Amino acid sequence: DQMTKAMRLAVEEINAAGGVLGCKLELIVIDSEFNPAKGAAAIEKLATVDNVDIFIGGMSSRVHMGQIPILKKYQKVTVWAGSAMSVCEEALKGCDWYFHLHPWDYQQGASEKEALEAVFEKHGIKVRKMFVAYEDGPFGTLSYQGWAALFKDYEVVGESFKSAAVGGGDYTAVLQHAKAENPDLFLWIGYEADALPIMEQAKAIGFEPSIFLGAPPGWPAEFGKSPLSQGVSLFAMWAPSLKEVNPVSKHFWDAYIARWNEKPVTYFAPLGYTNVYVVAEAIKRAGTLEKEALIKALEETEYLSPLGEVLRFSPSNIIKHQGFKAQKLLQWQNGEQQVIYPFELATADFIYPFHFGGE
Repeated sequence: DQMTKAMRLAVEEINAAGGVLGCKLELIVIDSEFNPAKGAAAIEKLATVDNVDIFIGGMSSRVHMGQIPILKKYQKVTVWAGSAMSVCEEALKGCDWYFHLHPWDYQQGASEKEALEAVFEKHGIKVRKMFVAYEDGPFGTLSYQGWAALFKDYEVVGESFKSAAVGGGDYTAVLQHAKAENPDLFLWIGYEADALPIMEQAKAIGFEPSIFLGAPPGWPAEFGKSPLSQGVSLFAMWAPSLKEVNPVSKHFWDAYIARWNEKPVTYFAPLGYTNVYVVAEAIKRAGTLEKEALIKALEETEYLSPLGEVLRFSPSNIIKHQGFKAQKLLQWQNGEQQVIYPFELATADFIYPFHFGGE
């Protein structure tokens, strides 16, 4: 929802400034409802009925896997915001019309390991055992496998659950297992619909690990208002505490609140805003919607983004056009996401150990 709102904001700003190539931008949004078949049908409709020039947006890796065959069928320029799973990247080998903003899982993993171990060292935290609870779809399963491989020098125990995003929501069994394992760090990998129920059910059974870490693609807008959020750590590309890190970030923050009368809380909001602006600026540079000219213009992207970094495209392990490459370690403190790492961007000290409500 916030990603779509941010995209609409960007389109409105660009059109108010005259649009591109003398025309107004039109944003057509179709909700996949986290359903791969509906996501694939959406791409088909956008290509054949709406006759769009460029595909943008996206979040779920599971949905994206269903969309990739249709994207490859039409081979329109695509600047995809979401999807982290490298199985998607593997399916896009040789697709030079495809540009990707979100870090792939292995890029996220490398940056997350670097962040955690830097915090462990700085604060003298000893971590030997980790427990990972993960949603049972491709996103959660492959993320868990990647985490276990990355943290092979630690004892990593894992168990899957059915996400509330697809009709689940009872985490009692996996949380009881985690409590019995008594890990130094607990990580859950799922979707925003899982966030509050996991915290509520963990508190109900008295499960209070020293580090409580969540890894959904986005968090519920109301999560920070719950006392259960205090001290929960997370990885993300952006936090509201970075709202003044550069002029674009400050403008995005102020403009989003003025337009929608709410604060952006998920990094998919500035990511969606970036998605639209990167495409619009490339169209202006190209001076045309011709495919090869547009690809060349996108390759020249240097966009100071509201996420605090300059976006440039370069090769990743498989695809030619990868954008952002790292996550940040954040922590919910007093209702806000504070940056813990990188230390040069830190906005707060790390709360350790975790206690419910910060008690």
